[in-house]
Amino acid sequence: MGTTTMGVKLDEEIRERLKKLGERKQRSTHWLMKEAVLRYLETEERYEREKAEDMARWERFLDTGNAIPHEDAKQRFDALAERAAQKTQSS
Repeated sequence: MGTTTMGVKLDEEIRERLKKLGERKQRSTHWLMKEAVLRYLETEERYEREKAEDMARWERFLDTGNAIPHEDAKQRFDALAERAAQKTQSS
């Protein structure tokens, strides 16, 4: 995969913050900016995937009327919470 240079205009405050963070992390400002863009892309792409899944589930519900009854959902969440609590206690 090839790379290309892209410019971004940053005000002095952001540039200074990047510089200071880079010094603390022992990373270049280039690395920090690239990492920020990658994390943003991952977050937004995950959001879009989840939204598409949610919309598909909603459409399926509208088409079929099938849903998980409240008590079943509550039992599932209670079981998950119990397992999480047990893991926390054993750590």
